[in-house]
Order: sequence, then structure tokens, then C-alpha cells
Amino acid sequence: MNDYIPFHTPNLVWDSTIAVYLFLLGISSGAVQLAIAFRNSVKVEKPSENWIIRSAAILGTIPTILGLTLLVFHLTKPWTFWKLMFNYNGTSVMSMGVMMFQAYMAVLVVWIAIMFKDWIAVLINRYFPVFKFVLPWIDFAERKLLKPIEFVLFTLAAVLGAYTGFLLSALISYPMLNNPVLPALFLASGTSSGIAATFLMILIAGKLSGESREIHFIHKFEVPIMVTELGLLVAFFVGLHFGGADKQLALHNAMTGFWGMVFWIGVFFIGILIPLVANLFGNHEVKHSPKFIILVSIFDLIGVFCLRFFILYAGQLTVAS
Repeated sequence: MNDYIPFHTPNLVWDSTIAVYLFLLGISSGAVQLAIAFRNSVKVEKPSENWIIRSAAILGTIPTILGLTLLVFHLTKPWTFWKLMFNYNGTSVMSMGVMMFQAYMAVLVVWIAIMFKDWIAVLINRYFPVFKFVLPWIDFAERKLLKPIEFVLFTLAAVLGAYTGFLLSALISYPMLNNPVLPALFLASGTSSGIAATFLMILIAGKLSGESREIHFIHKFEVPIMVTELGLLVAFFVGLHFGGADKQLALHNAMTGFWGMVFWIGVFFIGILIPLVANLFGNHEVKHSPKFIILVSIFDLIGVFCLRFFILYAGQLTVAS
């Protein structure tokens, strides 16, 4: 099976567009979960001026919209995609996903409106006075509903991160993809990519200090999430090894040739080992250096990006006999 052509493997159903889509959704999920955890752990006087919350507003919406746009135009009949928005099928993974995206984006917009209510008030009063009736509703939501809104949004973000794994595990004819560990693995790696993207936002766009409370807060999650991701990868491969002949063949095909190199170099070495060792053994001064954090975050994003491609393509190399 080593004579395949990368990106043009036999039995290919989903291609690189889906891998990018999965990567973008992971960033959205991770950034939103991080922002909600931060806001509920640290007293934030003005949410609209906090860069973790600003990052969540940007990373929560733009990657999701880009990902869905890629998915829509990837379909053979993109102009009929709107039918999925209103015709739900409880037995379809794609249909359930669309329902979840609608709920996620709706709650996310409400949360962003609350976090940036001062900006919205200025815009409405200056340019869109006809929408002034919205402002009391935003105030009411902040006073009475913020906790439930954040609970629902955090849950939906976590489900969104896991859903990307469920989407692939639904391809039951592919032994490597039909794996119960995939949703948890994609949730952990998506959270990791959301953290890395938030680091880049707050350090490059926000120009925060490496000693800021935001950096200190996020640092607490880096190593536990990387260790979790590594543990889930081990569980994923162990499950394949002891899962019978088809899964063993899928594991052999995935870990040899081009996609094997993508895993060992891109996922394991660049994406996990270097960031993990750097965070475990770097001293305080190094770990709080903006240049160090930016470099490690880029490595982390490369690793998660490679993981999506590895799982998608290597997972479609082997079909169940």
C-alpha cells in the first residue's frame, strides 16, 4: 500500500477541503471555551477591552463562517445547501451538525452582543437609531441570562469540537476512522489549536506582555491539554492495533510512507513533542517571552493542521474487507 499518491489515494471520499474545515472548527471551539473559562475565573471589568474575549469574538465567528463556506461550495450542489438549514434528519450526521452550528452561532452572537454592548450602543445610537429597541434586551440578557448563556455556549463549543471527530467516525467502511476515540481526540486537539490561535492574537494584535494575567491564565492549560492529546493518540493507535485484521492493516498503511512521515514529523515532533518539552523544561523567563510563545503556538497549529490531514487521508487508505 506504499505506492499510493498522497492526496489522490484510492477510495477517497473526503479531501483537503474537509481537513481545512475540521481545522477551522477546532480553532473556533477552543477559542470560545477558553474565553468563557477566563471570564468566569478572572474579574474582567470591561470585556470589550480584554484581548482573550476579543480573540474569541473573532476566532469564534470567522473560522466557522469560512469553514462552512468551504463546505457549502465543496458540495456537488452548493445552491441547495440551504435546504439542510430547515429540513432536519435525526439519522444524518451532517443534518445534526447543521442544527448544532445554527444553535452555536445564534448563542455566540448573543454572547458577543453582551460582551461588546458598549460598542454596540455607540454604533446603534450614532448610525442605526432605529435599532435602539435592541439595547434593553442586551442589558436584560446580561443581568439575568449571562450564566445560562455561557453554560450553553461552552457546551455547544465542546460539542462542536467533538463533532468534527463524529463526522469522520461516521465513515464506518474505513476501519481507521470508525474509532470511538476520534471525537475526544479532535476535541483536545481543537482546544489546543484555539489556545495557540488566541496566543497569536493577544501577542501580535493585542501586543500584551508575556507577564500579563491573560498569558499566565492560558499557560495553565497548555501542558495538560498536550498531555491529554498525546494520551488520546496512544489510545487511538492501541485501539487500532488490537482491533482486528482490518484495523491493524489500516494502522500499518497509515504509519508507513508519506502519511507516516506527516504524523511523525508534523503531528508528533513539531506539534506535540517540541511544544511539550519547551513548556516542561523552559524556565519562567523563556516561557513568558512573547517570541517563544508565538513560535510554540505556530508549531502547535502546524501539528493540529497536520493531524487533521493525517487522520482524513491516512484514514481513507484502507477499506474494510
